[in-house]
Amino acid sequence: MTILGISAFYHDSAVALVKDGKILFAAQEERFTRKKHDYNFPVKALKEAYKYCNITSKDVDYVVFYEKPFLKFDRLLSNYVQFAPRGLKSFLQAMPVWFKEKLFIKQIIKDMTGIDKILFCKHHESHAASAFYPSPFNDAAIITIDGVGEWDTLTIGKGSGSDLDMKKTITFPHSLGLLYSAFTYFTGFRVNSGEYKLMGLAPYGEPKYVDKIYEHLIDVKEDGSFRLNMDYFNYHVGLTMTNRKFNKLFGAKPRRPETPIRELDMDMAASVQQVLEEIVEKLVKYAKKEIGGDNLCLAGGVALNCVSNGKILKQQIFKNIWIQPASGDAGGALGAALYGWYRHLGNDRMVDGSGDLQEGSFLGPDFSEEEIQNFLIDNDIPYQDLKADEVPTRIAELLDSNKVVGLFQGRMEYGPRALGHRSIIGDARSKSMQRVMNVKIKFRESFRPFAPSLMEEATGEYFDFDYISPYMLLVYDVKEDKRLDVTAEENSKTGLEKLDIARSQIPAITHVDNSARVHTVNKDVNPFYHRIIDAFHKRTGCPVIINTSFNIRGEPIVYSPQDAYKVFKNTDMDFLLLERFLIEKKAEDRKKIDYEWIKTFPLD
Repeated sequence: MTILGISAFYHDSAVALVKDGKILFAAQEERFTRKKHDYNFPVKALKEAYKYCNITSKDVDYVVFYEKPFLKFDRLLSNYVQFAPRGLKSFLQAMPVWFKEKLFIKQIIKDMTGIDKILFCKHHESHAASAFYPSPFNDAAIITIDGVGEWDTLTIGKGSGSDLDMKKTITFPHSLGLLYSAFTYFTGFRVNSGEYKLMGLAPYGEPKYVDKIYEHLIDVKEDGSFRLNMDYFNYHVGLTMTNRKFNKLFGAKPRRPETPIRELDMDMAASVQQVLEEIVEKLVKYAKKEIGGDNLCLAGGVALNCVSNGKILKQQIFKNIWIQPASGDAGGALGAALYGWYRHLGNDRMVDGSGDLQEGSFLGPDFSEEEIQNFLIDNDIPYQDLKADEVPTRIAELLDSNKVVGLFQGRMEYGPRALGHRSIIGDARSKSMQRVMNVKIKFRESFRPFAPSLMEEATGEYFDFDYISPYMLLVYDVKEDKRLDVTAEENSKTGLEKLDIARSQIPAITHVDNSARVHTVNKDVNPFYHRIIDAFHKRTGCPVIINTSFNIRGEPIVYSPQDAYKVFKNTDMDFLLLERFLIEKKAEDRKKIDYEWIKTFPLD
């Protein structure tokens, strides 16, 4: 039996295909439309899913949508009535879309897919299903935290076998995710896509406003339950996240996007990050007390806060944690499909307690070597045709020579992280590589850190915790014996001045607080990428390289060889590897790079 899961109409629409409980395919619409966070019905993703799995709509038994539209509409109407006449402008903007489209999602799905059997599950049920069902656990506590679904903003429950039992909820407008998004908005980043920037900015600041946040903005109980003081927020009635009272509390207006980052922004980031971590810790302790066991599953947008995740894991409140790699709304498509298979159809779930069922999250399409070679020949692109066993050694040589390589191979990743199939890689030992990759290749803010990819077996050698992190969702600290001495003068630096200090033997991936968002690479799950890192290790003695997503600011991660070549051609990347085909940027091509073109891409 084949089940199609769909998420759409808010942000990060996606599809997932599940057959007899096995995940066949999952991908976000943005990768194919090239429109970042595309929220439209995932027409192109669905077409790619059918093509990859060699099926048609006639082979699909059920479609499951990731939330219940009428419950969401109920929340919107209730909210507008409660706060009327405030919110009139927002109401007038939202209602036409609902009356035209969103109230008729069932018919839209039927029209777009040609499938009659359509089911709906609640937004946080899809998050919970996406977290628990692919996990390696037969029993686990489940916590889902995001901005808002229909009514729920947070749930705590238990997964056991095929059952999901949600025991505790917090509802709109009280939302930990929206609190964090409010600070994202205030510090000049885009809501629903810039929260990870706020997290990356936090170590540059001081948590000066923690007490003020607790005193004025949020009331938190010992079990982690909370209520926001809505006098300071505007998202429930208006088109902005915060209001004048919020501005007055912090003595400033929101930073305008692409203007210089203020000391205030850094301190605000540090403060709300600390508050989020403290609240999540209380919630996890509550889940441990009420549900017990050794295992915890996480999903929802807040589960992408890898700094918080790493601290929770290190405390060992739960011995084991599994986090859905596509924790945001895109993951709802997979959760919906799995919910249909296990909960609606009542099928048994079999797990062995070891590996998860997400297969490295390499669930998108791939391209054959023949397709790639034809693309290169048709476009007169010079290339080296390497033998399979030559590739790791050659790439290791390039990285050791301080070259930046675009890596395109295998099936595309599902979720926001590039995990070695659609990645840009470099030498983590380089003191200049972090700035070079940010400014001349990624075209993004210089403060943003890069992640390390390392062989799974070397995790404990370089970082202070050796629990595997295959989906780049855990932050650890670089071990003391891998750090460099920092002078008193360097220690006295503040704000973005901290960026220029080399802090460890792998400075390009060491953040200003000596942390790193770790990506551990398993030789069986990701053999091609593991062989490259292993070759680099044998050549240099270092089992760590830089890994960042293969895209530039304002664009999604690349999907096709054409996308990859476009990014390569228009940036200062040195080499591009398409499977076994290696392309070098010549000196004359570097002169043709027009950096003015990047101004057409928005910061997000």
